[in-house]
Amino acid sequence: MATATSKVYPLMSRDEVEGMIAAGRKLIIIGQHVLKVDAWLPYHPAGDLAILHMVGRDATDETTVLHSQAAIDQMQRYRIGRIEGRWKNFVPPIQGGKFRTKDEIDQSAEDTDSSGPEVDGCSSENSRSPSPIFDTVETVEGLHKRKGVHVKAEHAAQPEVDVDGLTFLDTLTREQITLDLDKYPSQDDATQSEIIAKYRQLHQRVRDAGLYQCNYWAYAREGTRYLLLFTASMLFLRHGWYICSALALGFTWHQLVFTAHDAGHMGITHHYHVDSVIGIIIADFIGGLSMGWWKRSHNVHHIVTNSPEHDPDIEHLPLFAISHRFFGSLTSTYYNRVMEYDAFAKVLIKIQAYLYYPILSLARFNLTFLSLDYLLAGRGPTKGQAAWHRWLELVGQVFFWTWYGYLLIYKTLPNNWTRLAYVLVSNMAASPVHVQIVQSHFAMSTADLGPQESFPQKMLRTTMDVDCPPWLDFLHGGLQFQVIHHLFPRIPRHNLRQTQSMVQEFCNDVGIPYALYGFADCNKQVIGTLAEVSRQAAILAKCQKSMIESGDPFGHGH
Repeated sequence: MATATSKVYPLMSRDEVEGMIAAGRKLIIIGQHVLKVDAWLPYHPAGDLAILHMVGRDATDETTVLHSQAAIDQMQRYRIGRIEGRWKNFVPPIQGGKFRTKDEIDQSAEDTDSSGPEVDGCSSENSRSPSPIFDTVETVEGLHKRKGVHVKAEHAAQPEVDVDGLTFLDTLTREQITLDLDKYPSQDDATQSEIIAKYRQLHQRVRDAGLYQCNYWAYAREGTRYLLLFTASMLFLRHGWYICSALALGFTWHQLVFTAHDAGHMGITHHYHVDSVIGIIIADFIGGLSMGWWKRSHNVHHIVTNSPEHDPDIEHLPLFAISHRFFGSLTSTYYNRVMEYDAFAKVLIKIQAYLYYPILSLARFNLTFLSLDYLLAGRGPTKGQAAWHRWLELVGQVFFWTWYGYLLIYKTLPNNWTRLAYVLVSNMAASPVHVQIVQSHFAMSTADLGPQESFPQKMLRTTMDVDCPPWLDFLHGGLQFQVIHHLFPRIPRHNLRQTQSMVQEFCNDVGIPYALYGFADCNKQVIGTLAEVSRQAAILAKCQKSMIESGDPFGHGH
């Protein structure tokens, strides 16, 4: 019997793939093969959204770096065909891409035969277009001409008051995309193909250098630090030094997050269940947070990094907006709801640069809510190898709230004020990790350059690294190497520093800027971005007010 690797699959055209997607099939491209993954969706351990964002796209690089070889081998069972040459990505349906049915494709072919060859291929315009937002941006110039608006680049952030809000937002979007197109390599097939080829060569160098091999002695040192911090917390508690105890416990949680992050990416043993159990013990049993929730959210983040409509890690309205695009009340494909830019959001966004650290100091409470919502609502996989993880997590939550909530907070502490202080301090002491997480993305690009942008270029364009001395690595826990981590998520974090020089060489070779700042400068970049978006919000409000006062709220008078 022919195996999956030896079987010869039929050659499939782009039209065939488009027609099947239009019929509701979930097709992705991996390693020059077409996979129909409909049956896999309810079994995927990281949820269905990460797959849905790759429908119609070449997912080879994303799949390779996010999955073990065993998982990749299992995917071969879903192969239904093969392709030749570099695949031209569609916009996935979840992101607004539209696809022609087989009948529509056949009709289009007949029309082409009778009227001459179609320009730029046979696929539908909507599915070929880079993205829904790009469609909007490409109409901006025509919109400007129709409205008689001429905004010079150097003065674009200071429009005349008679410019309506839509034009102002479109202008900002166009400028962001133009800046990225000028700063990063061309989106043409030849350039992006070369980047992909060299990225895969880099990945092979990483493998050959043994950088996927875990240094277990490094984790032994980590474990010793965790034990010392937790022991200190319990000793302080025993002697009635409650605030010191809470601080030490919060520092323990802060450090443990790094290892849970490694386990969530199978970056420790590279064995799915072993690393999952390690992550659940740390996150659920010791920290009270859901590992399953984090995996579902975080894997989507790795696929659609810094996309305002799709990346849950930057969707924080009404608290934060890192892009003017949030002013349009976008629909989140992750939360499946509209992120309303309402009156409350407008008030907070005005002062978001000042609220940044205070809000992040309380972020752990939000993670607790999201974790319980995920587990109690059963949002994780209900079938397959990860189905039992939810039950282990629920046991972990009971264990956590027993030792932390009941035995420590309720039984050990003397009064309600002390209990409140302990809960606040212990959770806030872990908050530096939230600053470390968001600083790598909040100040980076949120522009959509279209579906033909290669995976490595998108990761480098939307992520920055933090420059720190090696002796401070324990404090950052690998999060200072987010660029490298996004390129190779399963590399154990103790090997990321060794990988950095290889990545820098790759960036120099292909002409992609490598964003690297000191910790203070990273924070300045983030605060500057928040302040700039606040300023844009104020200008937008001024534009809208001017239009209303003119009696032409929709700008029809231009």
